[in-house]
Amino acid sequence: MLGKLSVIGIGPGDPELLTLKAVRIIKESQVLCVPKGREEGSSLALSIVEKAVALEGKEVLEAHFPMMKTRKSKGAEKDELDAKWSSAAADMLAKLKEGLDVAFPTLGDPTIYSTFFYLYDKLIELEPDLEIEIVPGVSSINAAAARANIYLGLGNDSIAVLPANYMDNLKSTLSTFNTVVLMKVNKVLNDIVKLLDEMGLADKAVCVSRVGMEDEEVIDDIRSIKQEELNYFSMIIVRK
Repeated sequence: MLGKLSVIGIGPGDPELLTLKAVRIIKESQVLCVPKGREEGSSLALSIVEKAVALEGKEVLEAHFPMMKTRKSKGAEKDELDAKWSSAAADMLAKLKEGLDVAFPTLGDPTIYSTFFYLYDKLIELEPDLEIEIVPGVSSINAAAARANIYLGLGNDSIAVLPANYMDNLKSTLSTFNTVVLMKVNKVLNDIVKLLDEMGLADKAVCVSRVGMEDEEVIDDIRSIKQEELNYFSMIIVRK
């Protein structure tokens, strides 16, 4: 009998943001499969989970997923990603076929820019009858707005959430939506600040870096930020 796979959103970093359901399922699962961005590195997701749940006696599988532009990968890069997904899927299925329940913790919420769904496709391809439960979590977007003490939308407000590569249509998006959330701004901060200044929106923007983590920062003056010092886990919220 196949075990059950639970994909669990664990929030952006603060272990107290794990839901009661997330904690219960992690406690009940015999195996954890944790993603990490570097093969020789550690898992950020695991470091968050182990602050909230005692993991003694659980088997931990580490799955290395390179930080690449997954949808746009081609050639050797795409082959490398496919190999990583296939390897992780095979390792998880081996445990599930032993009848063990597996929990896969992922940062934030599994349905918002989570790489798990590439793995999902591999798993369903290999085992169409596999039971998978997706447990929602607190996204970094919600957490950042809360820490900055601002709302994302009220009434009929429109909200846009853009990933890292958005500069080509950013001006039109800023003109159209009441609130714009810009994810992973660390490599394009200078261009963003310049555009916001040109549009008279720089004073309506706030930057939140590493929300939910011990070194979290909320920066109201985005002009004061040095791009080279900004962390990967940083976003800007523009609220008109």
